[in-house]
Formats: sequence, C-alpha cells, structure tokens
Amino acid sequence: MLLSIEKLVYGGDGLARTSPGADGRSMAVFVPFVLPGERVDVEIRQEKPGFARGLVAQWIEASPDRVEARCPYFRQCGGCHYQHVPYERQLECKAEILRETLQRIAKVDLKSEIRLHGSPPWNYRNRTRLQVQTVPEFALGYLRFGSHEFLPVRECPISSPLLNRVMARLHELRGLNCPAAVEEMELFADGADERLLAWAFFGREADKRDRLRWAEALERELPEIAGVTFFSSRRHTSKRQPEDDAAMDPKALAQSGAKSIRYRTRNLEYQVSAGAFFQVNRYLIDELISVVTGNARGDVALDLYAGVGLFTAALSQSFHHILGVEASPTAYGDLLQNVPANVKAVGARTEDYLTSEYRKSQPVRKRPDLVVLDPPRTGAGKVVIRSLVELGAARIRYVSCDPATLARDITPLLAAGYHIEEAHLFDLFPETFHIESVMLLAR
Repeated sequence: MLLSIEKLVYGGDGLARTSPGADGRSMAVFVPFVLPGERVDVEIRQEKPGFARGLVAQWIEASPDRVEARCPYFRQCGGCHYQHVPYERQLECKAEILRETLQRIAKVDLKSEIRLHGSPPWNYRNRTRLQVQTVPEFALGYLRFGSHEFLPVRECPISSPLLNRVMARLHELRGLNCPAAVEEMELFADGADERLLAWAFFGREADKRDRLRWAEALERELPEIAGVTFFSSRRHTSKRQPEDDAAMDPKALAQSGAKSIRYRTRNLEYQVSAGAFFQVNRYLIDELISVVTGNARGDVALDLYAGVGLFTAALSQSFHHILGVEASPTAYGDLLQNVPANVKAVGARTEDYLTSEYRKSQPVRKRPDLVVLDPPRTGAGKVVIRSLVELGAARIRYVSCDPATLARDITPLLAAGYHIEEAHLFDLFPETFHIESVMLLAR
C-alpha cells in the first residue's frame, strides 16, 4: 500500500490515510520509524475497524531530515522510536503532539508558546531495566519491538556511561553464575554516575544462599554496585505504577549491601531506596524542580503523589507548611528522610487523603496557596480533580507524563476558572515518544 505520512502521533508512529473507499471514507494507517512527508510502501500487519497498522516495506521518497540511527539495535529494540529524527525536530514534533492533544480533548488553544526544555539526547538515563537470560548462556537485553521476545544487547546509548560499563562488565563476566530464577535486573545510578543500586527480579523461588552468593560476587567484581535487592518479578511502566497498585510495593526477598542510595542534585540530596520511583533523566532534574517550585511562596503547599520528595524538599524552603502525600510505603519511607520539620509526610492514597484526612489536618484547614501534583501515567482521575476544584488553591502545578490524561484532568479545572499561565515540555525521554509536561495553572 503506497502511503504519504502526514505527521507523527503520540505512541511513536506516523499517521497516513488511505484513499477514500466506495463509501467515501479513508482509513488511518499507523506506521513506525517514519517522518512527515515521506512516501512509503507499507505492508499491513494488523487491520481493525477504522484503522490499520503496518511496517515500511520500502521507502519511495525519504525525508531529507532523516538521520542515521546511533544505536545498532534501533528498530529491533522496543525502547526507542525517534533515533531517525534529528533531535530539534523531535522537540518540535512532541510540542505539536502536546498542543494537538490539549486542543482535541480539552478544547484548549494555547495562547502562550510551549516552552521547550531539551536534554542531551544520549546517555541521559540514570536507570535501566533489563531482561535477563541465563540459558543457553548469560545475556542482558530488552524486548523486541512490538513483542515480548528477548533481544540481547551489549550497550544502550541512551543510558548513562556507568550503566553501560556495568552492562559490559556483566557480559564479560558471563553474569557471575547468575541464578536461573532471575528474570529481570534494574540498575539505578546516583547523580554523579559513580555508584548504583541493582535490583534483581525473580520469576520463581530460588535458594537464599544462591541469591546472596551472587549478590556478594556482584559487589566484589563490580565495586560501583553499592547494594543488591531481590524482589519477586513484576512488570510496570517506565514511570511508575498506577497509584492503586503503588501501595502494593514488592516485598524484598533478600538484601545485600546498601538498600538505598544518595542522589545529589544541584541544591538538594535525596535518599532513594530500592523499588522507589525517581526521575530518570539525570540532566533535567534541577530544571524540572525549578519550574515546578520556582517563584512560589506562601503559607501552605500541598504536594500530591510526592514520591521520595523531589518537589516537597524544594517547597519546604519557600512555604511555612507543606503536606507531602505518597501511597507507596517504600517512597514514603524515603520521603520521611528527605524533608525538614515544616513538612508533614502522609502515607496515603491521594484520593483517600483529599476526601477525608485533609479536611481534618492541622494547621492547614485553610485553602492551600499551591498544589503540586505529579500523578502516574493514568492521571489524577475524577475524585482527585473534583477535590482540587473544591479546595480552590490559587495555583496548581500539574506534572504529566501522558498528554491525553493531562488533557482529561485539566478540563474540569479550566471549567472551574483556572487558566494556563505557562506550558512547559520537558524532554525527559529523548529518542522516544514519551512526553513530560508541566502546566502552571492559576485562577
């Protein structure tokens, strides 16, 4: 099928449309690894009512903007989507997708420009989650594009230098007799990219002595590894679990060495424990904190989905009373360690807290001056947004990793009298379709 690519859409694909059929309707076709303006011969792989998905069989007319991918696994690995797109063009496409999504779902035509916060496009990740193969030989890798099939890799250009060195060393050491029950391994590096935590996920029960023996071998042969924590295997998104599941933290099966690491930003330092969420782009953390919390002063601030306190700790310097709400017991434990005395850390689901406990809390029965919320990919949802409308804070700062759920959530806020003062796009995930945005709302 010969098609012309109209634009890139959220999810990483290019959008094309077939010629109108006998009924006068055209069909949308989604094609990965293309650029707007390209003419391609597409092999249809999946067809459903109203749309289809396909792969490029041949480029008839390639875009002059197309660049050579840096990673040898690009188009095989499911992690990256835009390595064929020049980085400045990636930013432009993401801004267009964010603007179109807000207009389509929330009926918002942004009067102000979307402020772009670009990142170095390579070696930016402080965290990577790897699939582990132990037979017939040890290998680390990711899932192949569009499947659950294992793809062995030797490097990952978007991961930090330390993560790549550890991956290479593990291959060189053939996994140090990695237990066969290990299905996945996650590596999380500190802000200096000098030390890291390793988390191993088991698909089945394994001998505790084998686990600890392997952990001790890892720490001995790779001194960059501060500690190893073992969990039951679980799957989750690149950002964090839905908050309904966040309280169900995986239980550590065993522990060797440090169970947390100190992550130093320009002005603050955070304890981050094994299993806790933390932002993955090591270059943009300070800039993100500055936009979300900067120029904000007042008496009471509320930080929802607070995590380990990334924004809470910064807010404590400019507000008298701060409430940080986090459902995950692991992250809540870190939050307690990362904030000063003028912060009240609350271990609760955000919707539960807003609909009950907040109304009883002291000293902040009054309306908050500022609300910060950084919900999971599923968004805040009706209960939380309705509670925010009732609270009536003068300012809301919404940090989002999904433009569709962002648009859905801000629609009732706009109807209640809030307006968008500033719109920011943080490219926390270069080379991928993911979009992180910050909306500064006021009323």
